[in-house]
Amino acid sequence: MPGRVLIIDDEPNIRRMMEMIHRNAGWETATAPGGSHALDLLARESFDVVFLDLSMPDRDGLDVLADIRRLKPDQLVVILTGQGTIDRAVEATRLGAFDFLEKDCGKERILLTSRNALDHSALAGENRKLRSRGGKRREFLGESRAAVEIMAHVRRIAPTNARVLILGESGTGKELVAQAIHDRSACSGGPFIKVNCAAIPEELIEAELFGAERGAYTGAVQAREGKWQAADGGTLLLDEVGDMSLKVQTKVLRALQEGEIQKVGSNEIIRVDVRVVAATNKNLADEVGAGRFREDLYYRLNVVPITVPPLRERGDDVSLLARAFLAEYCAENDTPPKTFDDAVLQALVAYPWPGNVRELRNQVERMAIMCPGRVVRVDDLSTEVRSGASSIAPSKTAPPASASNFAGKSLQDARKKMEHDLIVQTLEKFNWNVSRAAEELGLERTNLHKKMKALGIERK
Repeated sequence: MPGRVLIIDDEPNIRRMMEMIHRNAGWETATAPGGSHALDLLARESFDVVFLDLSMPDRDGLDVLADIRRLKPDQLVVILTGQGTIDRAVEATRLGAFDFLEKDCGKERILLTSRNALDHSALAGENRKLRSRGGKRREFLGESRAAVEIMAHVRRIAPTNARVLILGESGTGKELVAQAIHDRSACSGGPFIKVNCAAIPEELIEAELFGAERGAYTGAVQAREGKWQAADGGTLLLDEVGDMSLKVQTKVLRALQEGEIQKVGSNEIIRVDVRVVAATNKNLADEVGAGRFREDLYYRLNVVPITVPPLRERGDDVSLLARAFLAEYCAENDTPPKTFDDAVLQALVAYPWPGNVRELRNQVERMAIMCPGRVVRVDDLSTEVRSGASSIAPSKTAPPASASNFAGKSLQDARKKMEHDLIVQTLEKFNWNVSRAAEELGLERTNLHKKMKALGIERK
């Protein structure tokens, strides 16, 4: 059965040709003349296959591919190449593209590639369902007092129907705590569905949560099931719940109170049995005081709060997590097992990890790939970790951190200044490319944008 395809190319003739080939074969099509327009479409609509040109005047194709992967990690992207871009197309496949095609390869090859992508997508969907029913999962690990207390709370709370609000900085492992609650609950046989409320445009989050009928809004070409209905009989994680608009909060409150939902554009009432777990890096009590979060919803969600501390407060958990990540990545890449030199572990424990566990995972993955021997040594560490501070050269707008910079400041203000300076330096290092800066800092792109806004950082 044909699917939906998006063609991204700045050449009108290529777009028309690709569109005609797919329409004649029964596919639904959409086109975009550049990366920015394409990303707007992908935020609103779903496509089975995306064809992406690498050479476009508005944005580099590899950057667009990276943004697509962040927006929709499972999206299948086929690279369109012209003369002289084969090497870059191969690089794109290394970065996550499904395949690449030369623009003059012919109708049959184009349709074959689209059908292969559609088959691959269906198989991947089945695999995800099987994994959600009992495959190997990442777990919340730790032997520190804080980690032991968190898992004790999880074991006590999980068998009940109590709603849980998980609090903590970005990258601390809040999603893993939610997964642990689901795995130990009475609904563990059902689905565990996650939705990042900060990553979905405000005008689309209602449809993402509750579903929509065909024609309910521009671009709704077919009826869709929402995350709430998909989680029926299981657990729904509302991640970054503090970023929902007040309008959507009202609908979420009703779903929690009544146990029923309505799709956008429909009057039908759908009964659902869902355990809701929420997570946020915001202080929701402050958000309530500022009028940005409903007080009644806050009390509905905050029945049992669990606070996940930042990695810098978890002591030797850093060593335990680093060893676990190293073993995981060696196995994933089918390389011989590696170990850490003691000096490396000391450096890891001493580093403050502003990006928390996510940053540690990224650092260990890099070392697992780049270390040529069986023992990871100090020279294999990034400069930031070796020095315990940023290795980026100081600039006029962001002087290097030192004790004198923080004189007379509270601990909270000093931490904000350190984060401000580090983020500005990293952005300047990459010429204000937010995606590359976020990767360097071990943060999600959306979280870096939020930190920049909170710290008043903008390009001069």
